[in-house]
Amino acid sequence: MERKVSEEAMETITERLSALDNLYFPRALQSSASDPSNRKSILHDLLSRDVPVFLERYGSQLTSDELHEFDALNDDYEVNWHLKHLRSKMSPTSEELKLRSVTVKNRRRAYLNKLVCDGHYFSEDAMREREPYLHHEYLGRFQDLSGRSMARPGERWSETLMRRMK
Repeated sequence: MERKVSEEAMETITERLSALDNLYFPRALQSSASDPSNRKSILHDLLSRDVPVFLERYGSQLTSDELHEFDALNDDYEVNWHLKHLRSKMSPTSEELKLRSVTVKNRRRAYLNKLVCDGHYFSEDAMREREPYLHHEYLGRFQDLSGRSMARPGERWSETLMRRMK
C-alpha cells in the first residue's frame, strides 16, 4: 500500500504556498505561474506526483506543522532525507551548530592555505603593493638599501626609476 500525504493537507499547503510571491518555478512554467490559481494547480500536481522534488524546491517555505504531514512518507529515503535536512535548518541541535561552525572554519582555512600555496596574495611584492606604509614599517626598513633599490620581479623599468628617485 502506497502512503501519501492527505488530500486535505495537500490543499492547505498548496493554498498557502500559492499566495507567496517569491516562489520559484521552472522556466517552462513561469509564464503560467503568474496567477495564484495556476500556481496552486502546479504545486498540487507536483506534490501529488513527486514529493521529494516538492520538498527540495519548496520545503524551506513550509512550517513545522506542515512538515509533520509528510511523516507518513518517512519510509521513502529521499523524503526522509529532505525532512531531516529541513528540520535541522529550522531548529538545529547544539551539535549541528558546532558542526556548521567547524565546517565554516575549515573552508576558510582551506582557502587561506590555497592563497598561501598557489596564489601571490601573500608574496612580498603583493603585500608591498597593497599596504606600502605597513610593509615599510614591518619589513622594508630592516632590508638592506641595495636590495630595496634593485628592480623587483615583474616591475617595469620606469617603476624602478620612480621608486629609486624617492
